[in-house]
Amino acid sequence: MKTFDYTVKDELGIHARPAGLLVKQISGVKSSVTIAVKAKDRSADAKRLMAVMKMAVKQGDVVTVTIEGEDEDIVAPQIEQFFKDNF
Repeated sequence: MKTFDYTVKDELGIHARPAGLLVKQISGVKSSVTIAVKAKDRSADAKRLMAVMKMAVKQGDVVTVTIEGEDEDIVAPQIEQFFKDNF
């Protein structure tokens, strides 16, 4: 299991366009990917766009991303870079 924390910097938070790109990027991975916001006590399967959007992640929220599965070592750095580039 790989995890990382990320503070959302985008002024719109995790909104539809980049969330859709995230779901598209990870839809083909074998590992499960979960996004959690501890302050809001919410988590979602990152492969489900509506679940990610329902979390209503705002600028300044700290999200914890958990990647677990057979390709986690390859996928985790890619997802972390995606967050840095898009959120």
